[in-house]
Amino acid sequence: MQLLHLIFTRLATDKLADDRGDVPGWVMITLMTAILVAGLLAIAGPALNGLFEEAIARVSGS
Repeated sequence: MQLLHLIFTRLATDKLADDRGDVPGWVMITLMTAILVAGLLAIAGPALNGLFEEAIARVSGS
């Protein structure tokens, strides 16, 4: 029984020590979201700019 406790304790502390150098998941999700938004903006930017200019022209009556 004591051997089982020793093995379990050893595995638990090794697992905690291994996670210290890892990048947290929320950092990766934030980074991937920012890259996705930048990519979509690069692709759809000119079309969105045209829609914005057309909407402003309609509102201002030009």
